[in-house]
Amino acid sequence: MKLAEALVLRADVQKRIEQLRNRLRQSALVQEGEQPPENPLALLDEMAELLTQLEQLIVRINRTNMQAALADGLNLTAALAQRDVLDMRISLIETLAETAANRIERYGRSEIKKVATVDVAALRRQLAALARQRRELDTAIQATNWTTDLLD
Repeated sequence: MKLAEALVLRADVQKRIEQLRNRLRQSALVQEGEQPPENPLALLDEMAELLTQLEQLIVRINRTNMQAALADGLNLTAALAQRDVLDMRISLIETLAETAANRIERYGRSEIKKVATVDVAALRRQLAALARQRRELDTAIQATNWTTDLLD
């Protein structure tokens, strides 16, 4: 199995766990004399199997990420951390640029005038560069995911 396939499987298992959580919630409490829509104990057994499967997948994915490397030699775990930090930088600069770009209408000269304290155009150029860097990194990560075999 390729790493990318394991990541898809992990997402599927997580989705199934969340669905089971909702089914358990619906079956946990019923009106006196009524039967639950599903047997909560059977659902718990199914949940235990899925959680075991998820744990095994996470261990294998993490082990693989530690040993796999991008074409430029960067460890996959480091690349994932770099992508996460890029996402944070992009979000921060987007928020700053949007806030600074907002024009506050004044209805009279007596109202306080607010001005941007940063160069919005420069921030947007920086955003474009960061977005390109993130796309390139993500493409490299995805390529590695599809060419790397999942370790046991």
